Amino acid sequence: MKVAEIMTRRVRSIEPTEGIADAARLMGELDVGVLPVEDDGKLVGIVTDRDIAVRGMAAGLHGGAPVLGIMSDTVIACREDDDVEDALAVMARQQVRRIPVCTQEGALIGMMSLGDAARRDPDRKEVAETLGEICLPRGRHFQTLRAS
Repeated sequence: MKVAEIMTRRVRSIEPTEGIADAARLMGELDVGVLPVEDDGKLVGIVTDRDIAVRGMAAGLHGGAPVLGIMSDTVIACREDDDVEDALAVMARQQVRRIPVCTQEGALIGMMSLGDAARRDPDRKEVAETLGEICLPRGRHFQTLRAS
């Protein structure tokens, strides 16, 4: 099964110059915990509700501070023609529950989540194994501001 068969295609994103509060509001409207960050049509980062809470608010940043300061700028993505099993393996290694789907040029075209795979992939055992890998403690998850 290919990623294109299960991914969510209608994905909203935010620009790196938009404010942290804008990202939080959009997450609330969409009922999501993650937003892709795009600049000039290319995926440049990911911001999560945890980034907002820990890297933003707990660090004393104001709501108008740009998302650029709290987003993760190292993003692992997959392509729509990748096998779902390969995408799940990447998700397990990176310990993430969702992965952006991009074109070869880096344009965001969708997201694939564990939920997407659980609902549509007939091999639910693989999804369960991926979730188990994601939940294993592996090193420290850094939640500090990036160096400028």
